[in-house]
Amino acid sequence: MSYRARSSRRYVKRSKRNFFVTLIIITLLLFATIQWILPTFVNGVGLVTGIFKEKSRTATNITENAQLAPPVLNIPYEATNTAEIDVKGYSTPGSKVKLFLDGQEIEIVDASSEGDFTFKNVSLGLGINSLYAKSIDSEDRESLPSKTFRITYDNEKPTLNVSEPEDGKTIQGGEKKIKITGNTEVNAEVFVNDAQIIIDKDGNFSSDQNLNDGENIFTIKSVDPASNITEISRRVVYQP
Repeated sequence: MSYRARSSRRYVKRSKRNFFVTLIIITLLLFATIQWILPTFVNGVGLVTGIFKEKSRTATNITENAQLAPPVLNIPYEATNTAEIDVKGYSTPGSKVKLFLDGQEIEIVDASSEGDFTFKNVSLGLGINSLYAKSIDSEDRESLPSKTFRITYDNEKPTLNVSEPEDGKTIQGGEKKIKITGNTEVNAEVFVNDAQIIIDKDGNFSSDQNLNDGENIFTIKSVDPASNITEISRRVVYQP
């Protein structure tokens, strides 16, 4: 009985000690929660809430921007051989206009009291360039984008081959005509002495030209969509 009593007392003491240790640990955890964990959690919730609010504000701004009339760009060509161009258009009188090239903002100008505006010396890269603009009102709200223009900058001359006639050819008697044949780029236009001739889907051309007595000079010209020009001349002499 004495042994059991001592064991019981030791068990009670150990239980009390474990209870106090557990109580201390719980107290420390509560203190840490109040001092550090809870504020961090609250700040995190505030950050997330702020992000969603910012997104909501952005969405609201986009809705408001949709009420503004976008500008109208006037670019009357799809290709150019010039590295810098002027971009003109019109917008709400007195507003500002922001121009974008390949998705990047490059310049802001003021529209006149009539609504006209011009972006001068806009630099293009070789190949396709995408241009659009947005109007900006007095409260710095932007409109939806204007129509996007895709302008090709090409500074290479088109290929041109004239297979017939050879330069300096002499024709004696017979019909006073000669056939001019050759090929060029499929999207180019061909002119013989400034008169346009037809080319087929592969860029081939053939045209009969009248001859005068004596020397005849034929200038064959290929012009691509960017207005690059390649010229070849042929001299033909007709002797009756």
